[in-house]
Amino acid sequence: MKKTATASLTEKTNPTLLTAHALMKVYAQATGAHISILNHNYTLIPEMAGEMLSPKNICLFCIRNQKNIEPKCLQDLAINPCREMHINAIRESRNFGGIYTYVCPLGFIFWTSSIYLNDRFTGALLGSGFLGTDAAEACARMNSMCGKPANESKFRKQLGIFRMGEPRKIKAMAELMQICAQSLSAGSEGCHAAIRRQAEQQSELSAGIADLKSQYPPGSGRPDYPLEKEQKLLEALNRGDVKAGKQVLIEILATLLFSYPDQFKYIQYRAIELAVLISRIDTAPEAYKSTILEANNQNIKLIQEATNMVELTDTLHKIIDNMAGQISSFQGIQHASALKKAENYIMENFTRKISLEEIAGASGFSAPYFSTIFKEEMGENLSSYLNRLRVEKACHMLAETNISLSKIAGACGFEDQSWFSKIFKLYAGMSPGKYRSQGDNSASKIPVTEFSEDYRFMINAKNNGDTK
Repeated sequence: MKKTATASLTEKTNPTLLTAHALMKVYAQATGAHISILNHNYTLIPEMAGEMLSPKNICLFCIRNQKNIEPKCLQDLAINPCREMHINAIRESRNFGGIYTYVCPLGFIFWTSSIYLNDRFTGALLGSGFLGTDAAEACARMNSMCGKPANESKFRKQLGIFRMGEPRKIKAMAELMQICAQSLSAGSEGCHAAIRRQAEQQSELSAGIADLKSQYPPGSGRPDYPLEKEQKLLEALNRGDVKAGKQVLIEILATLLFSYPDQFKYIQYRAIELAVLISRIDTAPEAYKSTILEANNQNIKLIQEATNMVELTDTLHKIIDNMAGQISSFQGIQHASALKKAENYIMENFTRKISLEEIAGASGFSAPYFSTIFKEEMGENLSSYLNRLRVEKACHMLAETNISLSKIAGACGFEDQSWFSKIFKLYAGMSPGKYRSQGDNSASKIPVTEFSEDYRFMINAKNNGDTK
């Protein structure tokens, strides 16, 4: 490990990590955190040398007192006794597609998020600089690590530059770091989301297996393949209930893994059968049959190419999402029904911060699929639609009340007045203050003409009782 770390110090730094270095300098100044940037070999980039010798880098203490080295360069820093701990944390971040927060043996908080280029791991951001325990406990741990007569006053002075890490503040800094990591991940815009999605799928799968273990203790045999659940899966998809369909899928896969834990090829074979079964749902007119057959062939190819349960499970989830889209597209009216549910939810909640996942949940569709049909049917993306609603409400409040701009911003679902002013000017063509001073009370309603022609036709047909 040491040889690899030292050798990689001579590598030329990836330009994206150089951009990350500049970005994280600003982050460090704004938050008071200490930042490290590592490359794909989990090695500090050379450009970090100056910052890494800062007293705010608590890792220096471990190098000095466990390795008896006074760090002066990156080669010295690579001998960090906590190196494996940090690498494992970065791997956890990669496994779950986002943030990983942890505490070192001395009681200091660390958080990390990974950077990807074209869906490949390129490096990681690592934050620290805050205590996760009180100074007395940290001092005791430092004394214990030294293994010799302690200089407690020296340790307490050293700890004086570190503040306690409030959980809410650490969480906010970790989330901001993730946003920075995502903005740096060129060509991998969906990578973080995909990893999080797969992690959630595996978590559900593990829960399903745990449930089966409680039902079938050692020595009691194993359940047969659940043919009855295949029918439940088809019924859920036919009625457009994607959530229920995916739950049944997880139950089927959990049973397969529980009963055939070392037979991936057999599970793969069953997955192909499921894909074929799902493809036979009658979703489209004859003219579209060839398109669906082509998609089914591609799905089978993806299942055959899967090398593990993570890939296999994710592929089957995507097949269900695609099939749900076909059912809704060809049955038409299901889109209108789902969007009406989403519209009701938005109208009741748009004055606060609401997520795509919340709104998609109200519609009954998955977040990625809902985002797609919303754009197609409504003629604009969800964030634009929400902003227009919020600006409309703000227009009325500006014209009809004397409430302050900051309170109007909060009442209309904007996180702060600055963002409110920016979005308001974008949609209204002037600042909120100017709008109020002009006494303009002609805020327009969200026009039906913003909906797609197909959606308006379906709404009209439904209102007239024609649901064919």
